Amino acid sequence: MPEAEGRVTLWGVEVFVAAAEEGSISAAARRLGVSPSAVSQQLSGLEAALGAVLLDRSGRPMQVTPAGAMFRRHAQTILNAASEAKAELAMADLSGLTTLRIGVIEDFDSDVTPRLLSALARDLKGCRFLLETGASHRLMDQLEARALDIVVAADAATETDAAWREVHPLMSEPFVAVAPPGARIDDLPLILYTARHLMGRQIATHLTRQGLKPAHRFELDSYAAILAMVAGGEGWTILTPLALHQARAFRSQVEVRPLPFPALARTLSLSARAGILHDVPAQIAQRLKPLIAEVVIAPALKATPWLAPALRVL
Repeated sequence: MPEAEGRVTLWGVEVFVAAAEEGSISAAARRLGVSPSAVSQQLSGLEAALGAVLLDRSGRPMQVTPAGAMFRRHAQTILNAASEAKAELAMADLSGLTTLRIGVIEDFDSDVTPRLLSALARDLKGCRFLLETGASHRLMDQLEARALDIVVAADAATETDAAWREVHPLMSEPFVAVAPPGARIDDLPLILYTARHLMGRQIATHLTRQGLKPAHRFELDSYAAILAMVAGGEGWTILTPLALHQARAFRSQVEVRPLPFPALARTLSLSARAGILHDVPAQIAQRLKPLIAEVVIAPALKATPWLAPALRVL
């Protein structure tokens, strides 16, 4: 039977989003684990079904056309809805759990974590939830020590895959410079996030690799305190969009800029001890992704569009 024409498929939408974000057919193919010809075929079929050219393939990188930009907004909504539906269907497999010990970094504490727990509680009516919040490295230590079942935390830059755990990437975010509005960074000292935490060590390591030793007097472990000082003109800082989201009371009082040196990014993932909870970690990761996209990424991109595509769900 010949394949029906003029249909918009979920796979075609996923291929389009990957190609738009990657800027090339070959990069999208590598990301999706298919051949470049398969990507090209799906894009052509999608454009034929919609009756519009979505990508200008004549340049390097490819550019999204005005029609493509319009469809891209709908495409992300479609993929988010499909991901959420898949997660809800899979949650039926969790009905046997009686206790779940979850560790989540404080960056998600005020909005993503409560919504995740509420959703899990609706699906797992007989399960008791124990939540631990804290720094990424401490949560990972507790996971390895079997004090937690699942951890949502930042990956260490030097981290290698460990046989004892499974990892489900959730989101990637770039580090950004934050300064008083209109200020010259060169005229200000750097206010550092503490090197006692993983994120602070990643920042310090990156500065060292660039041969930079900016003057600093303050090293703090509070996003709100750091941004309050930046808003007061005491210096500039290096944080992430997630940190800005957590301390958003100060967002209107500071200016967010790209780093004034080579880029730095981090990945946040869900980790669990391998083989213990079967499909549960993957299912919870799928539940988390639409929440992160809605609560964290969408508002950040609306306020600072240039963060795309570095700021994204994985």
